[in-house]
Amino acid sequence: MGVSAVAPGAPLLEVRDLEVRYRARSGAERRAVAGVSFELAAGESLGLVGESGSGKSSIARALLRLVHASGAARLAGSDLLRAEGAGLRALRAQLQIVFQDPQGALDPRMNVLQLVTEPLLEHRRAPRRERRDRALRMLERVGLGAELLARFPHELSGGQAQRVGLARALVLEPRLLVCDEPVAALDVSIKAQVANLLRDLQRELGLALLFIAHDLGTVRYLCDRIMVLYLGRVVETAPRDALYAAPRHPYTRALLAACPVPDPLRPPPEPLRMATPLPQVTTVGCAFRPRCPLAIERCAHEAPAPRVVGASIVACHRAAHAAQAPKD
Repeated sequence: MGVSAVAPGAPLLEVRDLEVRYRARSGAERRAVAGVSFELAAGESLGLVGESGSGKSSIARALLRLVHASGAARLAGSDLLRAEGAGLRALRAQLQIVFQDPQGALDPRMNVLQLVTEPLLEHRRAPRRERRDRALRMLERVGLGAELLARFPHELSGGQAQRVGLARALVLEPRLLVCDEPVAALDVSIKAQVANLLRDLQRELGLALLFIAHDLGTVRYLCDRIMVLYLGRVVETAPRDALYAAPRHPYTRALLAACPVPDPLRPPPEPLRMATPLPQVTTVGCAFRPRCPLAIERCAHEAPAPRVVGASIVACHRAAHAAQAPKD
């Protein structure tokens, strides 16, 4: 059972009112993702940014069916959250992930050839020779040679291990690739190599890319659009250049201002008022209000609805007051 083709003009991935909750041992419930909606077109790249605990990885896990979620998510018209059996297997072949920890994501008991051919063994009935040939071609595409086929994960460098993980994710020729902090654990030079490789592969294969990261420089380099999350809610979505030129939400401005700039004369950014609070099941008013320098009385009792301001879709009562870009 395959995944249907995308109708002209229709998004490849459509998410509506996605919600993810976790229950602690104490019985308390925390809402990690609260009513998130977005679309992703074929061949487009969308960056998800925000502090730790903002819900980025929970969105990825929900789409991959690794955690329970409510709401709606459709991939090429097929229901991601309710598919079962053969339908779910077909969807999973089209939606693959690259993890943050390249060594931890690879089974230490399997060599490189086994790691890259395992998805083909699981999803496609193909002869061993064909599986090996496909694995070799994909490894070459990510810049690795046949001399690594017999190596195990502990014999690989961090960059090599991440390339193996990328080859394993792409060997099924998916339509959508989820990247959950794929360069965070790499050295700076290797990070640049993997980022370049991801961009080239996306263009070459026509992949849709959902890219999760803290590194706003890498997000700016790789992504067409950026979605900013705070405590599980979308606070701003905008095309890349528009967001960096004129961030509309005060939280977006704070994130961009905190990016390192190679200028010893530039004063350090002013920190936000307090640490990120834990997300509660119910929140009155704007969740960012306790940390916001622009907060007014209205923010305490009325949650801001998303609205179009310039090129952004922003959830802020005072978006017009946060329209200036951070100074370099």
